[in-house]
Amino acid sequence: MSTSSEERIALDIHAHLAPVLADRLAGVAGVSWNESDATMTIDGYTLAAKSVYRPEALIAWMDEQRVERAWISIPPPLYRLGLDAKAMRAWVLYVNDGLDVLAAKFPDRLSPLYHLPVTDAALAAEIVAIRAKSSRPRFAMPAGSQDHKVILSDAGFTPLWAALNAARGFLFLHPCKGCDPRYEPFYLHNLLGSPVETALAAAHLAMSGILERHPDMTVCLAHAGGASAAVAGRLERGQLTGRPGADTGAEKPRLAFKRFCIDCIAHDAGALQAAAAMHGPEHVLFGSDWPFSMGLPDPHKQLADTDPGLRRLIFQDNPRRFLSS
Repeated sequence: MSTSSEERIALDIHAHLAPVLADRLAGVAGVSWNESDATMTIDGYTLAAKSVYRPEALIAWMDEQRVERAWISIPPPLYRLGLDAKAMRAWVLYVNDGLDVLAAKFPDRLSPLYHLPVTDAALAAEIVAIRAKSSRPRFAMPAGSQDHKVILSDAGFTPLWAALNAARGFLFLHPCKGCDPRYEPFYLHNLLGSPVETALAAAHLAMSGILERHPDMTVCLAHAGGASAAVAGRLERGQLTGRPGADTGAEKPRLAFKRFCIDCIAHDAGALQAAAAMHGPEHVLFGSDWPFSMGLPDPHKQLADTDPGLRRLIFQDNPRRFLSS
């Protein structure tokens, strides 16, 4: 077994880039590119992490950290969940075309996770069907939205799951900011709210039977599955004790959760080990959350206390299955 410092990372499935197509942005309401300071302002919010616009910066980091490939997705400030249907269609077309442009600059290193709008399930299904004809069927989507009352187990999402299953697609679920005011102190909307949002999405997909009915799609949960591993047993206990609405006839959560993949961003070796045990060690993939500080900017150091066998699975063995498909 090689030491952590010598290992290469075959694939990063959680890296963010924000597409800047300046000529097209001029016609997009609510979004502007600020040439003087090289930042984008989206609906009043300025995304100040300048590396997020520069694929060459991602490649430089990948070279430094011995990361061979990355699947790129847009960062949460670009989700724009409040757009109406017409504006959302135009925006999703823009960001997905932009991801293609970014990936084409380094075609041997970068590939898009095309964005799916969680507030428009019909459009999301349409995008999957269209992209699956000409591209690898790999996508990223917000994990839901409290503000917009989006629930992934709603019947309106049925065409999306069917399209992903037919395409044998990969879907990366990433949380967005919730609206509970109790999360505002201490940065808890990110530190606590995001893991809970991810677990909520996992619970809806498992307890509704969606995962069981669509076995050919792969759903990957950000941030080591959030709080999913910690609550799976409680969800199952709710089924076994007949809690109202908990037992839908779907397979038990601890079995269903093994259908998920997760990334490795847990920030605690014990928590990562527990997540791997719940979801299956063969389902843990490397994710960095580049270029954001809440991720793994120094993965070999940050994952040095991870069990060597699990680290080998994360860095090399598990991603090889996805790269060969």
